[in-house]
Amino acid sequence: MTMATRAPEPAGTSSQTVPTEPDGLDTATLRQAFGAYPTGVVAISALRGDEPVGFAASSFVSISLQPPMVAVSVARTSTTWPRLAEAGVLGLSVLSHGQGALCRRLASREGRRFDGVGWTATPEGAVLIEDAALWLTAGVGAVYDGGDHEIVLLELLSVRLFAGVEPLVFHTSQFRELLPHA
Repeated sequence: MTMATRAPEPAGTSSQTVPTEPDGLDTATLRQAFGAYPTGVVAISALRGDEPVGFAASSFVSISLQPPMVAVSVARTSTTWPRLAEAGVLGLSVLSHGQGALCRRLASREGRRFDGVGWTATPEGAVLIEDAALWLTAGVGAVYDGGDHEIVLLELLSVRLFAGVEPLVFHTSQFRELLPHA
């Protein structure tokens, strides 16, 4: 891997610099850079009262097989996460390739996110999205500081795979499909 570096100043010279963000680390550039890495999208949902509550996250990662754990990063500005954080069990649905519009709705801050969406609830209150590529249920294990996000470690309780269902892939702010390499 090649890393960009700054050339050192010639000996005997001095310059006064104004502290700035390191090259390429402004928010807009970072958002674009992070978007260059393809990710799946997971809906994180639970019943709160009788209504499903949830949001979409692309910052989902496997952590451990023993014990089974995953993690997500949640923006500190989220108004949905505080409601879900108190749920005993969360549903995690890895969205499928045909669920791009649903993903955008779940990521929206406005509107009724679950209107017209097929979902099922477990007896513990986890909400799972129909036609997803994968269902997981989990409980919150720990929450860590992650700058403008919280890193949420989730302890897995169950898994259900749906063979042949392709996941939704998010890359450069667009939804894409996986194709086998020829």
